[in-house]
Amino acid sequence: MPLIPRSSYYDKHYRQSAALLRARRPYLIKNAVTGIAIFGFAIGVYAYTIKAVSQDEFEDVAIPDAPLQPDNAHNITTTTNVPK
Repeated sequence: MPLIPRSSYYDKHYRQSAALLRARRPYLIKNAVTGIAIFGFAIGVYAYTIKAVSQDEFEDVAIPDAPLQPDNAHNITTTTNVPK
């Protein structure tokens, strides 16, 4: 049993026939232009995002002080169960 069912558009080596090439010819340029436009849009969004993120500076953001530890915090020890 063949992997792909027999079709009049493919020969026995699963190459496109002349009929399939003729059927696809009117859409070749339109599909190529659409593909290039979608690819260009995706690259444009990516480039804009990278440019916008690289311009962001965090100098105006105040960094909070470290939280104060209670005096008895140094006496508290943590134990972990280590299997022997």
